[in-house]
Amino acid sequence: MLSASGLHVSYGPIEVIHGVDFTVESGEIVGILGRNGMGKTTLIRGLNGSLAARDGRIFLDGEDITNLPMHVRSRRGIATIVQGRGIFPKLSVWENLEMGRIAGGKRKASRLDEVIGYFPRLGERLKQLAGSMSGGEQQMLAIGRSLMSHPKVLLLDEPSDGIMPILVQQIARILAEINRNEGMTIVIVEQNVPMVFSLTSHCIILEKGRIVAEGNRDEIADSDIMKEYLAL
Repeated sequence: MLSASGLHVSYGPIEVIHGVDFTVESGEIVGILGRNGMGKTTLIRGLNGSLAARDGRIFLDGEDITNLPMHVRSRRGIATIVQGRGIFPKLSVWENLEMGRIAGGKRKASRLDEVIGYFPRLGERLKQLAGSMSGGEQQMLAIGRSLMSHPKVLLLDEPSDGIMPILVQQIARILAEINRNEGMTIVIVEQNVPMVFSLTSHCIILEKGRIVAEGNRDEIADSDIMKEYLAL
């Protein structure tokens, strides 16, 4: 479904991701764990096209998308929920959701009812300005907006950041429900290990831009990896 081969990604002259290889199967949830500054966000940006690959290849459903710009990758089915949510604070909840539909292609049918089914709070606040909502509600909106584009793959960058634990748990349950109901592929970048472990058994550990460990949840949890690379 989504894979990277020998992927290198840079910020200007500084290489941050150093030749990573991984595959995310269709319908799978994969957690990418690592401490601050280890390259997790850079990897997400390389996958979604907001940063160009310096070397290596990226494939979606067998198609080489390495040189496709971000907006084309979006229309191919890659949706990103950025750290900090990236909503439009001066637009209403409904307008934010509509922006997601447009990003997926103007002819895309509306998924408004389905999105509200996952996030009833959004249905209660359609006319409310997005910037007036809580951090957790804004994260729900960011995910809902991405769903409006009919994605194949959801890339989430630190979705628990700045959100109350009870809402983090709720969002994790909804992501699991989306995956279960729609078979949607989800890649979640996080420092919140319990959240990732609640969602997936397939984990990748990133350290200084390199994959230093990959395996199932139990293998990661029962090894020295947690102490060495996650400071847990």
